Amino acid sequence: MGKGEELTTTKYLIHAQINANGIVEKPDVVGAVFGQTEGLLSNDLDLRELQRTGRIGRIQVNIRSNSGRAKGDIVIPSSLDRVETAILAASLETINRVGPCEAEIQTLKVEDVRAVKREQVVNRAKEIYKNMVESVGPASMKMIEEVREAMRIHEISEYGDDRLPAGPSIHTSDAIIVVEGRSDVLNLLKYGIKNTVAVEGVSVPQSIGELSKKRTTTAFVDGDRGGELILKELLQIGDVDYITRAPQGKEVEDLEKDEVLIALRDKVPTAQFLANHNILSDSNNNKSNKKQQKHHNKKYNKEPEVEIEDDEISLMKDMLKEFEGTGCGAILDEALNITKEVSIEDIYEEIKNIEGNANTVIFDGIISQRLVDVASQKEIKKLVAFRSNIVKKPQNLKIITIE
Repeated sequence: MGKGEELTTTKYLIHAQINANGIVEKPDVVGAVFGQTEGLLSNDLDLRELQRTGRIGRIQVNIRSNSGRAKGDIVIPSSLDRVETAILAASLETINRVGPCEAEIQTLKVEDVRAVKREQVVNRAKEIYKNMVESVGPASMKMIEEVREAMRIHEISEYGDDRLPAGPSIHTSDAIIVVEGRSDVLNLLKYGIKNTVAVEGVSVPQSIGELSKKRTTTAFVDGDRGGELILKELLQIGDVDYITRAPQGKEVEDLEKDEVLIALRDKVPTAQFLANHNILSDSNNNKSNKKQQKHHNKKYNKEPEVEIEDDEISLMKDMLKEFEGTGCGAILDEALNITKEVSIEDIYEEIKNIEGNANTVIFDGIISQRLVDVASQKEIKKLVAFRSNIVKKPQNLKIITIE
């Protein structure tokens, strides 16, 4: 059997260490391995037969002598299954003589060659991907953005007789987000938020007012004077449940993904918002408070969550697909920014040693009870993977899978 054939069929490498009370050579060690294990195990695990049939490879020995003693390393390639390889590794420790000398052999580890290869593939794939990203020049990035913009425009919908710009989910979603203009709808579509509708001007259409009375409604306006004017008009003709604004001086159409998600996460009930902001007169404040009290009379008996939660889940599932087949994952902060990429072999230890503002863990694998328990202890809010196999889910942890 040639060296190339050995490398392609090997599943495991048995690593052992030998200490001999005298000077011994490599042939002495190989002879002891074959001779002193013969008859110890079943015929199926006889070393000579295993080597003859190619199920173990050439035994590699590196021996060193010093001060009348010998010490060295033994490596045995194995294409047996895991259990048979473990038995073979254990049998080496029964050897007590090498040549004329007393000796001791200790198995140090059994290395999974395929795991090493997978790690090499993952690391090389990361390098290739990094080079691909770095090779994309300004012209290519402009083309990519043009295509993305075209896709968003294609996805945009319309609502009502006024043909107001809206996301494709506006007709079916129990919760809606009211924004100012078409550009706001397009920007939120870019981040997977599809339950939006734009008022298109300071004068809010009556159709929006009627829609807000049937759905759980969040007003998401610009962080400037124009946003206040839209909000006043909307509160007077509609039934707004929650209010949020872009950061001071910014417009919704210009926000980055993390700014959008933070703004929608930090939405507050209308009555609470008005109590903290001097936007409406006292009479209008009272009107809004009454709307809040009548909220249970809306179309839905139980107030549904604003669809931003569904959109966050959709975003995380899209991120998970990016890791499919890589054997890797990532730790994310509250705004879904990746703070660290991790290997699934190290995922438990990475979660166990998490420090700082970690919110979500996404990885290419299966969520186990062990991972759930340690994530809950570290106050992780979400675990995202392709499947889960758990018995008990803590209340402070959300499990998201693609099953």
